[in-house]
Amino acid sequence: MEKTLSVYNATGRRKEAVARVRLIAGKGDIIVNKRPIEKYFIRETDRLLIKQPFQATNTVNKYDCLANIGGGGLSGQAGALRLGIARALLVVDPVYRQILRKGNFLTRDSRMKERKKYGQKGARKRFQWTKR
Repeated sequence: MEKTLSVYNATGRRKEAVARVRLIAGKGDIIVNKRPIEKYFIRETDRLLIKQPFQATNTVNKYDCLANIGGGGLSGQAGALRLGIARALLVVDPVYRQILRKGNFLTRDSRMKERKKYGQKGARKRFQWTKR
């Protein structure tokens, strides 16, 4: 009898970044855009942020994570990956919902960049006013 390979998919978003996440039973490797997490996310804070859902659910070395991320900057991509991992862990076992909800890993951060307004330099900044 063949052993079936379970793949758990999920999507995470943050700012302009979108992360497509696949969890496969493994030894805890995280691969982002075909590169190891240490090569893709240079900042240690981003790497710690990404690993939080695994630590909260005690699944640190149980799943390999394969992620494709596009859009946004590195900080937004790290947040998107964290949400994607948390959602994929929910697919693995719905019991994790309470733990992930308590850690605030399932909440999508809805803060986006404010649009530039016409007649202004940016979203809030105005052009300099001259009296004469």
